Amino acid sequence: MPKLKAGTIIPTPEEDAIIQTGIDADPDTWFLTDEEWEKVKPTVRIGRPPAEVTKERITIRLSRDVVTQFRATGAGWQTRMDAALRQFIEEHPLAH
Repeated sequence: MPKLKAGTIIPTPEEDAIIQTGIDADPDTWFLTDEEWEKVKPTVRIGRPPAEVTKERITIRLSRDVVTQFRATGAGWQTRMDAALRQFIEEHPLAH
């Protein structure tokens, strides 16, 4: 059995039987056979498509005011912080 999230409520067998009776009585419901389910189940991947270039997860300590300023810009603040750092390295190339 899969691990359940905290607070998940599982009906008792008696409650489940009452629920199932209601489902069975509803003319708009039906059960799919395994074969039917294979034909209709989603084949697309749900969620964000895989990135061609992935980012590296790191832990970094930044000044509170810097993080506060970026967070205040709303959703996507980490991407904007990445862009700001990228701009910095483009403007300050390493001297070899």
